[in-house]
Amino acid sequence: MKNTLTAAFLLAASLLGQAATAGELHLFSREDFRGQRVVIADGAAHNFTDFGFNDRASSIVVRSGAWELCEHKDFQGHCVVFERGEYPDLRRFNNNFSSAREIERHRDRGQGYAYGRDERDERWREERRDERREERRYQRERGDAVELFNDVGMRGRRVAVSHDVRTLRDIGFNDNANSLVINYGTWEVCEHGDYGGQCRVYGPGRYPDLQDFIDRISSIRRIR
Repeated sequence: MKNTLTAAFLLAASLLGQAATAGELHLFSREDFRGQRVVIADGAAHNFTDFGFNDRASSIVVRSGAWELCEHKDFQGHCVVFERGEYPDLRRFNNNFSSAREIERHRDRGQGYAYGRDERDERWREERRDERREERRYQRERGDAVELFNDVGMRGRRVAVSHDVRTLRDIGFNDNANSLVINYGTWEVCEHGDYGGQCRVYGPGRYPDLQDFIDRISSIRRIR
């Protein structure tokens, strides 16, 4: 696969001089195991920023071992445990991991989740159904989160967005936004797909003229 990086972080040997059990974790920058790939083998990655992959994981494969992935560096913040298997869509954890380490199986930190291979698929289906129901209810109550317009002053063609969009080509609005309205949430807009290139952050409000960012938005995601 193209654009492959390898980050190998070795665990310390035990007091008896025995090496720790080797595990292997593959991170991908896009869903369904596409995009840039990073391999973490034999230990832990304290800060994904070290190899340019902070908050970029969208799918993972655990080749061996059980891995704890956390939203902040040094295994801080909310953490999730993934056991051996393939995870093509990280759902609410998408682009949210900054560190990872191999752990003992079924370790309980009082937060996060441990997915076994047998129960993983059904658990994922249930959680995704719940998330979709909650998202639909939330949107009905509050309306569209973001409104993009292809002319200044909130005029012209309008496109509504209420969830992360990795490329506005998918909705026929790439490099078309001239003004926008944020009804709720804090959103990051970027000039390239997959939240690449120069980005801007907008909170709730009306932005009738994007000025030097006119016709430059290609992706958008909620960050708060």
